[in-house]
Amino acid sequence: MQLNGKIFIAGHNGLVGSAILKNLKSKAYNNFVLRTRSELDLREQRAVFDFFEKEKPDYVILAAAKVGGIVANNTYRGQFIYENLQIQNNVIHASWLNGVKKLLFLGSTCIYPREAPQPMPENCLLTSPLEYTNEPYAIAKIAGIKLCESYNLQYGTNYIAVMPTNLYGPNDNFDLEKSHVLPALLRKVHLAKSLMNNDWNAIRKDLNRLPVEGVDGNAEENAITAKLDKYGVQKNSVEIWGTGKPLREFLWSEEMADACVFIMENIDFKDLTPQGKEIRNTHINIGTGKDISIRNLADLIAKRIGYEGEFVFNAEKPDGTVRKLTDAAKLHQLGWKHKIDIEEGVERLYAWYLGN
Repeated sequence: MQLNGKIFIAGHNGLVGSAILKNLKSKAYNNFVLRTRSELDLREQRAVFDFFEKEKPDYVILAAAKVGGIVANNTYRGQFIYENLQIQNNVIHASWLNGVKKLLFLGSTCIYPREAPQPMPENCLLTSPLEYTNEPYAIAKIAGIKLCESYNLQYGTNYIAVMPTNLYGPNDNFDLEKSHVLPALLRKVHLAKSLMNNDWNAIRKDLNRLPVEGVDGNAEENAITAKLDKYGVQKNSVEIWGTGKPLREFLWSEEMADACVFIMENIDFKDLTPQGKEIRNTHINIGTGKDISIRNLADLIAKRIGYEGEFVFNAEKPDGTVRKLTDAAKLHQLGWKHKIDIEEGVERLYAWYLGN
């Protein structure tokens, strides 16, 4: 990448996009073209094509997507597949039409089969059925991988797809309905501790910052407790979906950003293609290669926050995939490895949450 090249980060205000933008700025990149969701709806083809024709970015980082946890994925199945396909198709095709030099597409490890070998290598893609609860989202992301791969093979483009594991960090989504497990659990435990301590100032401050289904910090106490109870947050307990046994891998978002910038600066599609074989599975896993059970994650968060209540595991709710651990060997061989483990990451995330 050239320092003065024009860089378009789709989703620059999100968890990953904001971390990538911060990383690039720290390395003296300074020519950015950025648009908020209200300024450019990536689902609208005409708007995207007009934007690319006008701005002509040199590099594109596609970090925008419709995302959510197990509840959102399973509830809004049509939206998740349709909107992600629209975003990917529009941005990747517009990049080709306008001569983008390099593109980075961010997928998700949910692309891998439910019964994938553990840890999951890149070549297990499309070898058996997906996890049902996030199948629509996974199919959309698989299509994005194959779109990049196919354009590279047919048109000679330099588009690279990366598959991050579960991410968390600054600017995370703490919405109790739609967020992923770690930020949602951290917020639930924070609120439960506040209830236990009868700290209504902390509760009202939290809800004013991010209301729950329209209930903010100005509501009556009984209205607040009723709404929190709906999401399993009570004075002495926090409900967690499933058995607590599933294992999950987590990567600090700023490290994900560092890996993405490393790949943009050092790795090209030609570096990922075998000689004399069918070219497929050229995407790159980005992860830690370490996992933790949901139960142990809850205990870790409780310890950090100082919560002394109990966790109630609702086994009638789905667990999702039993284990999802990435095989990060390819990325390690390319020259990048993570530094922040989950214990330090939870410390950082809670400090960020309290300060923002």
